[in-house]
Amino acid sequence: MPKQDDRKLSRRQERDLDVEIDFLEALVRRAPDYVEALQVLGDDYSDRGRAGDGLKVDERLLQLRPDDANVRFNYACSLALNGQPELACTEIDRAIDLGYRDFKWLQRDPDLAALRKHASFKKVRAKIRALNAAVAKG
Repeated sequence: MPKQDDRKLSRRQERDLDVEIDFLEALVRRAPDYVEALQVLGDDYSDRGRAGDGLKVDERLLQLRPDDANVRFNYACSLALNGQPELACTEIDRAIDLGYRDFKWLQRDPDLAALRKHASFKKVRAKIRALNAAVAKG
């Protein structure tokens, strides 16, 4: 799911986001397995610059939906934001194995900006090229 770009949030946007986060945190305390609420909460944490909290949410989502390609991809984004590039690349690889195919977004997702410069990302690029070549031969 696309994240907000690198624009600075206005004070009103920050307040609105904080209100939404408070609401979602209360909701998730009452219903800890509410996947959709957790997904929005994780996105909101990321938008608010709370990478550590976003990682905790993505770890919980991974427990609930270990075979969901988008959950794996978002977990990889959180790992990248938290300075764990090797593990992030491993999780992107798993997401691709599970069917993640939004390669255009993968190449421009701001959460992965630093990761794309990391040596481990070369394997991800090679896998994407191989999949694209296989589709082209189709």
